[in-house]
Parts: sequence; C-alpha cells; structure tokens
Amino acid sequence: MRFGYWHFAFLGSESFWAAEASECAAEQDAFWGYHDLIFERQAGENQGAFNKENLKQFAVELGLDTQAFNDCLDSGKFSTQVQTETNNARSLGVTSTPAFVINGQAILGAQPFEAFEQVIEQELAKANP
Repeated sequence: MRFGYWHFAFLGSESFWAAEASECAAEQDAFWGYHDLIFERQAGENQGAFNKENLKQFAVELGLDTQAFNDCLDSGKFSTQVQTETNNARSLGVTSTPAFVINGQAILGAQPFEAFEQVIEQELAKANP
C-alpha cells in the first residue's frame, strides 16, 4: 500500500498558488505544517486569503527560509507539477475534494471507513483470487 498526496487545484488561481506554495515549503521539509496552516486559514474561494503575499507570510510564521521560499513561489517552479496532478485527478473522475483513489477507483467526498474497506477488500480479492 502506498499513500500519496496529489494537488487538485480547481478553484482558481489562489488554489493553484497555495498548492505551489506547499511544494515550496516541502523543499524545506515543511509540507504538512504548511498544508495544515493553509487549511486553518481558509476564507472563501478566491477572496484573497491565498494571495502570494499571504502565502509568503505563512512561510514566515513557520520559520522557513523566506528568501528560498519566495524565490521558489515567484519562479513557478512547481506549476507544471500542480497542473499535472490536477489533470491526473480529473482523468480519474475526481471532481471535488476530498477525494481518494484506490487502484484507479475514485471515492468522492468524506466517506465512512466502510466505503474504503469495501473497495480495499474488492481490490485484495482481485489480487488474491
């Protein structure tokens, strides 16, 4: 089993910038801390909460090397990665968040454990007939 995190930046430029910024934070081993801060600071879609200045301020709050972070974000270093991950998610049927993919099967929305268990058991049965 492998757990992976894909960006699904579908809410406009701010969601795209936030995804890129989290990858810039990851370069400093701070992906999850930055990720958590973004989710804590949500304030509506494209309302300015995730403009580039605010995203840079989050890096300051987390004690990151701000010069390296700012250079990364301003350069668009991770724009191709974020776009590719978003496109890949769409190709698997993902249309919203949260979403999960198990062996190519999308599970959309917040689901109870049993929904995951059912898909995992089906996949295990296929692998071990």
